[in-house]
Amino acid sequence: MHDTVTFWLSHAWLGTHVEPGVALDVADGRIAGVRTGVDAPPPGATVLRGLTLPGLANTHSHAFHRALRSTVQVGSGTFWTWRELMYQVSARLTPESYYDLARAVYAEMALAGITSVGEFHYLHHAPGGAPYSNPNAMGEALIAAADAAGIRITLLDTAYLAAGFGQGAGQYQQPDQHQLRFSDTTAEAWAERASLLKGTGHTLIGAAVHSVRAVPAGQLATVAAWAEERQAPLHVHLSEQVAENEACQAAHGCSPTRLLADHGVLGARTTGVHNTHLSAADIALLGASATGTCMCPTTERDLADGIGPAVALQRAGSPLSLGSDSHAVIDLFEEARAMELNERLRTQTRGHWTAAALLRAATVDGHAALGRPDAGTLEPGALADFTTVALDSVRTAGPAPRLAAEAAVFAASAADVRHTVVAGRHIVRDGQHALVEDVPAALASAISALHG
Repeated sequence: MHDTVTFWLSHAWLGTHVEPGVALDVADGRIAGVRTGVDAPPPGATVLRGLTLPGLANTHSHAFHRALRSTVQVGSGTFWTWRELMYQVSARLTPESYYDLARAVYAEMALAGITSVGEFHYLHHAPGGAPYSNPNAMGEALIAAADAAGIRITLLDTAYLAAGFGQGAGQYQQPDQHQLRFSDTTAEAWAERASLLKGTGHTLIGAAVHSVRAVPAGQLATVAAWAEERQAPLHVHLSEQVAENEACQAAHGCSPTRLLADHGVLGARTTGVHNTHLSAADIALLGASATGTCMCPTTERDLADGIGPAVALQRAGSPLSLGSDSHAVIDLFEEARAMELNERLRTQTRGHWTAAALLRAATVDGHAALGRPDAGTLEPGALADFTTVALDSVRTAGPAPRLAAEAAVFAASAADVRHTVVAGRHIVRDGQHALVEDVPAALASAISALHG
């Protein structure tokens, strides 16, 4: 049993309102008590000035995509041309270089107030597809990187078996030269390898179907059964592109959502990522099954994917979460407000979500999608994961403290994060990472090594 430590919060978001003067008692990595009306810091307490929120959940990440930032902004194109640049970077990664890059990326996340990440991991093997001597060398590099950066990780080990739909009904293309290192060849082989991964400490192991074009329909149930047996999170890229919908319709006579439903993939532990191009019937299927939706607005706009029907999905019963995906930026405040602002542009009306609702997507519902229902709130018994946003920066100064949540969601950026605490451990203090001494230098070194 560890000693209890106390954090004094000048202002705290308690799920429905901003409360001034809150003392959090922390023991064994969890919140042991929440005391309100504490006007001054108790003796020995760690003082967090600003607005303290539950730790943010980045529900969808591809860590190696961080190396594409800026590079992919040269010229024009589509998602499919962007993908070719992504393949070039993925071909250069080794377990060692992946650790270096991911450690820096996860440290960047901690600086942005993120305490847990869902890593959608499909870069499994060596170039050419040969397994490493340790078949999970790449996944274990990600787990070690998150630990070194001080944040929690749900490793969503991803089945990626095909290059896309083939010419005939129910046919699939073999992986191309870039995708060979993604593929375990069959869902059974994927399950055998994924079963070797172990969750330890801050790590949970989940599963993912890359997409309906990358996992043959007859093998979807194998991935779903693996996750069901372990009661693990199951994620899937869903209807990110119109071309995917059209190809699925041609191959199977139905939408990707319908195909997933028919093979047992949908459900309350499943999260569809993007869910951009959906019919009313698709939305009804997702809502009725309580399948979650992870919106990634900065990536969806960066890749010119489109604006997903988040309002309709939530009304139908699909919980919303947020992810930074390709890491065009790593900023969950930007993701949250972008979801609202995109909807304003689409509908020409304002106020689809309150700041409280957007914070819920960034915290409690995001953590739930990552298999952590005990995170995302400042309540006794919850994981002691929280982050503090400055209320005196050029972006957040001015509003009354009771509007601090609105200031955070609609004006703050990742640069306003002052503190991040994970399991009661002070990972970011006064804007400085405690474990990675120089995060910008670590990012620059890891990325330059990949670009030569």
